Formats: sequence, C-alpha cells, structure tokens
Amino acid sequence: MSNITEKKKNYVNQFISYTEQYNKVIVVGVKNVGSKQMADVRIALRGKAVLVMGKNTMMRKAISLLKDQNPKIQALKPYVKGTIGLLFTNADLHEIRKVIESHRVAAPAKQGQISPVTVVIPAHNTGLEPTKTSFFQALNIPTKITKSTVEILSDVVLLKPGDKVGNSEATLLQLLNIKPFSYGLTIEKIYDNGAIYGPEVLDITDDDMRKRFMDALTNITSISLATGYPTEPAIPHMIIDGFKDLLAVAVSTDYTFKEAEATKEFIKDPSKFVVAPAKQEEKKEEKKEEAKEEKKEEKKEEEEEEADMGLDLFGDD
Repeated sequence: MSNITEKKKNYVNQFISYTEQYNKVIVVGVKNVGSKQMADVRIALRGKAVLVMGKNTMMRKAISLLKDQNPKIQALKPYVKGTIGLLFTNADLHEIRKVIESHRVAAPAKQGQISPVTVVIPAHNTGLEPTKTSFFQALNIPTKITKSTVEILSDVVLLKPGDKVGNSEATLLQLLNIKPFSYGLTIEKIYDNGAIYGPEVLDITDDDMRKRFMDALTNITSISLATGYPTEPAIPHMIIDGFKDLLAVAVSTDYTFKEAEATKEFIKDPSKFVVAPAKQEEKKEEKKEEAKEEKKEEKKEEEEEEADMGLDLFGDD
C-alpha cells in the first residue's frame, strides 16, 4: 500500500509540475489506439509536448489540488472523462495537430463496430473465385464472372456513418483487403490559459480572421454613420461628408474657401479644364519624339564606332 501511495504522490507532483511548465493542454481521445502507436506519437512530440495518461480520477484529483494555486485550470476538470489523455504543450497548436494526424493508422472493420465514415466498395475485378459470390449477393452488390473471377459492376456504399458493422460486411472487407477505418489520437478540447474551445478553432486561418475583422469594422462604421455617433473608423467618412456639405454651400452661395475655389471655377468655365489634358498629351508626344531621336543618334554613333574599328583592324588599303 505504501508503494501505491508513493506512486500516486509522484504522479500528482509530476502532473502539477506540467501545469506550471506548460500553458496549453489538449484533451485527446485515445480510443482504439495501440501501445506501439502511442509510443510513436510520444517520440514524434518529444521536445514539443508531453502526453500524460492515467486514471481520470487521479487527473481530476491533481486538478482539484490546484484550486488555489491555479484556479483557471479548473475549467479543464469537466472534460477529463472517458478514454482520454492530456497533452501538455507550449508549441503552436497547428504544428501539434499535424503531428497527431500524421500518426493515424489504417484499421480493418470488425463486427459490432460503429462506422465513423462512409465506406464505399469501388467497381473493380476482385480476383476472388466464383464461390465467393454469396457474400456479394447477401449485401446486394451487383457482380459478374469475368475470367473465372468475381467482378463488381458499380460502386456500392457498404456502410454509412453510424451504421453497425455486421458479420457479412466485416468478412467482405477482409476478403477485399480493405481497411476502411483509421485510428489515432483525436483532439476533443483545448485549454489555453484558462480558455476552453473545440478543435474546429484550429481550422480558422489568418484570412478568416482578417475578413471577420473587416466585416466588424464595416458594421461599426455603418452604425456610427447612421446614428451620428463618432467612432474612429467612421471619423474619416464623417469629415468627408462634412466637406461635401461645405462645398455644396460654397457652390450655391457667394461664400468661398480655398478648397472650394477650383470647383467653383470649373462650374463657371469648364472649358478651362478641358485644355489641360490636351496639353499633357502634347507633352507626352514631344517626350516620345525626343526619346526616338536620342535612340537614333545612339544607334548612329554605334555604327560609326564599328566602322572605325574595322578600319583599325584591316588598314586603310
């Protein structure tokens, strides 16, 4: 009993030290994960994260002992249930997820399992003997005999998510050497400095965040302009609207100010402003002609230099 108590103390002390060392904790499901697969994940995460396994009662006990020292981590306690482990880390969560997903392994379907995915049998020549047609007939899979082998004529959905794997389905998948399921650590919840959220948050990209921010900014600006309540994103628009009002007053009356003079002049005599673009076009044409003349002169100089070099090489005669 003393040895058991000592092991529990060491476990709790180690658990508490991890909560002090790491700010993030990932609750991972470990159902159907073998010991070899678990060892491979630990090796891949070495230096990035620490995977803690143990009885849920022990983990909850350790969290309870941190009630005064680290009250935020109490938010993790309700999620310590079922077949789970705790992954302590300070690394980027996207990187940790990539490591976890890269260590999923294919697994055969076993009788009594609940299918987590849609399982499709593709149309192909199975290479099985005609005596095996009974399996296909039991599952209403269309087949024909081609060169003394069973050929499936069309794709067939064998299982849908939530379906229970029967004896016929399991046997057929084994005969076809199809491993439709894959197992590995699954991210169930993430604790990050007191906040708890689901794994779907990791799918949010920088572009998504940028778009949501811009949408929120647009909404704030619209509300500010509609209510007349000034906010930082709306102030430039309010200033522009105010300037437009002042310009309208200046145009409609004898009152003027520096920024309105050009507009009032344009209204009085638009022809003054029509000449300007034509002059600009003329200047552009003049510059083009000058550039062409410069190129011609450069080319002429190069030809003269080449001619002089020829005379130097072969002499005057």
